[in-house]
Amino acid sequence: MAIAFASASAGAFASARAGLEAVLAAERGRLALWLPVALGAGCLLYFSLHAEPDPAWRWCVVPLLILAWALSRHAPHAAWLAGLGAAAALGFAVASWHAGRQPPALVLPPRAVVLSGIVQSVDLLPAGRRVTLAAVRIDPAAPPLARTLRVRLRATDPARPAPGDTVSVRALIRPPSPPAYPGAWDFQRGAYLAGQGGAGFAIGVAEVTPGTGATPPLAAMRASIEARVTSVIPGGAGAVAAALLTSGQSAIPAADLTAMRDSGLAHLLSVSGLHIAIVMGLTFATLRLLIACVPWLALRVPGKTVAAAGGLVAGGFYLLLTGSQVPMLRSFAMAALVTLALVVGRRAISLRTLALAAAVVLLVQPAAVLGPSFQMSFAAVLALIAGWEAARGRLQALRGDGAVWRRALVWAIGMIGTSVLAGAATTPFGLHHFGRLQWYGVAANAVAVPITSVCVMPAGMLAALLMPFGLDGPALWVMGQGVEAILAIARIVAGWPGAASSARPIPAWGLGVLAFGMCWLGLWRTRWRLWGVVPIAIGMASPIWTVPPDLLVSSDARLIALRTDRGLFLQRVQGASNLTRDSFLRAHGGAAAAILPLDGAVGGGAITCTPGACAFRRGSDATLAVLLRGDPPRAYCGTVPVIVAAEPVRGFCRGSAVVDRFAVWRDGAHAVWFEASGPRVVSDRAFRGARPWVPPRPIPRGQISDEPAAAVE
Repeated sequence: MAIAFASASAGAFASARAGLEAVLAAERGRLALWLPVALGAGCLLYFSLHAEPDPAWRWCVVPLLILAWALSRHAPHAAWLAGLGAAAALGFAVASWHAGRQPPALVLPPRAVVLSGIVQSVDLLPAGRRVTLAAVRIDPAAPPLARTLRVRLRATDPARPAPGDTVSVRALIRPPSPPAYPGAWDFQRGAYLAGQGGAGFAIGVAEVTPGTGATPPLAAMRASIEARVTSVIPGGAGAVAAALLTSGQSAIPAADLTAMRDSGLAHLLSVSGLHIAIVMGLTFATLRLLIACVPWLALRVPGKTVAAAGGLVAGGFYLLLTGSQVPMLRSFAMAALVTLALVVGRRAISLRTLALAAAVVLLVQPAAVLGPSFQMSFAAVLALIAGWEAARGRLQALRGDGAVWRRALVWAIGMIGTSVLAGAATTPFGLHHFGRLQWYGVAANAVAVPITSVCVMPAGMLAALLMPFGLDGPALWVMGQGVEAILAIARIVAGWPGAASSARPIPAWGLGVLAFGMCWLGLWRTRWRLWGVVPIAIGMASPIWTVPPDLLVSSDARLIALRTDRGLFLQRVQGASNLTRDSFLRAHGGAAAAILPLDGAVGGGAITCTPGACAFRRGSDATLAVLLRGDPPRAYCGTVPVIVAAEPVRGFCRGSAVVDRFAVWRDGAHAVWFEASGPRVVSDRAFRGARPWVPPRPIPRGQISDEPAAAVE
């Protein structure tokens, strides 16, 4: 019996292995496409660790590369698996190296100080300006800080600093904000990897000394273009027009941002593939037309090659002008490969192009894999390329003899299909990061994208070319009219019933499973690609299996949230952050929350409040938590599982977990889940672990810390 079972098992294994070998042989041309996926997985592995790894782990990539090379001749599929491991190890090593080369985080003084630094960039705000300063000095006798600081100038400040100037101002500076709750977006990690040390606001008038300090490429030109556009085009339209040319969105009024977001047009504000395609496409077409119009040149110059090179130069200039953001890096990398393909006569747009662009971005900015920009950008392009491969034959058959009505029909299907595919691909990532759904994005994009392509961006390019000669007025007027039309569309669509709705966010693990399913569905060629639908469905359903916290306490204890079956209820102290409140709402998939009453029961009896405390329970269960408002903690110690207080709780409270002002001061925001086995209390520090961007635990006065820090006195 055992022999028969072993024989059957061996036969089944051999059959499965042969089937897998056959499938991989059929997919041979697609195997390399998975290397950037493994590269990104390695980057994610580094950022998901709870403690900083030993730098020696970076060298794991070397033996894996040697193994892949050794297997390449005799076992190509095993070599592919070893190559995936090597790519993952490379992603881990690159992410670790990028984080390790950053200067240590700053410990900023708690009081207002007079600081001076060289302006790197100037951001226009709806009221006032914000400057980013490098080589900042707080103590004239000390060396300059190794990180940049961002300072919002007073709205009434007459100073007009430009990149390269030296600014001296009295300001109050704070370190980057911690996550709103355990598991929320990590602002401190983003600032640490971007070289930022803190941000604050001026409490005095800035003194500007014109100078020639070092600045990022084209920073002065970016500031002058932004100032010129907003001076010619008034209001929100000017701010949006400037954003399309320079990527600076800080001056856009909140109402316009909300309308663009709720209508599904927010992607137009983030310069990316659409914008660089317009810039490079117009440059290519213009140069080729000019060469063709001059017979002497047309006979002696390869017009297609020269025009392609000119388009690439224009795209690179636009990349630098807009600050080399992640979508632009992806788009420019793809554009460079497309240009090369056009010159040598190969297919321009392909999954190989996308894979190479992803690898370039991950090697340059490994932390980009964590952000919505990278995720949504590559997901949309993957869906568009894979969708085109699947529908190309049918669209060509529909085009038929090329009659006008057939071409118009193919164009309409292409426009709608592009919006549907891109929207479907980016929706899960938007749910994870923003917890919002835009239901009419296809309709809004069908009108707004052609206006952007035909009117707004060409007029903006012409205006930028004419600015040095002072002849940009008419072009900016045309651009402003186009932007006004886009804003009008955004307001109309955002005003439709149910245009945008809140939803439970997809958890990180669910998004990872879903992203793997999208890659499986998009990268393979044969029918087994359809198995990718399964992880996509699991990822979309993951919010069902993820329970949001029952209780949240912000990092300053000014905002406390309780979750009931009837919705979210907040206790808010004066000075609580609106950003933290919005994060609490997104975590629970809600659009609004009620304020806890001074006295009475809410949430179907789940919360009972008195002026001294609020008791939280489920159904007829015993009290699970007490939110103190004035009652002494000793009245509840040992009688309830969790005691929460916005003020410090002095002394010990045996038998109860205490989350008070001291607890969040030490360990950041807290989340509490009430489970059958008892309360599960998780602090932000416990969730993130000991990473370079996580500040050390603060030390009470009178104690000495042995943890190193870059202090600023």
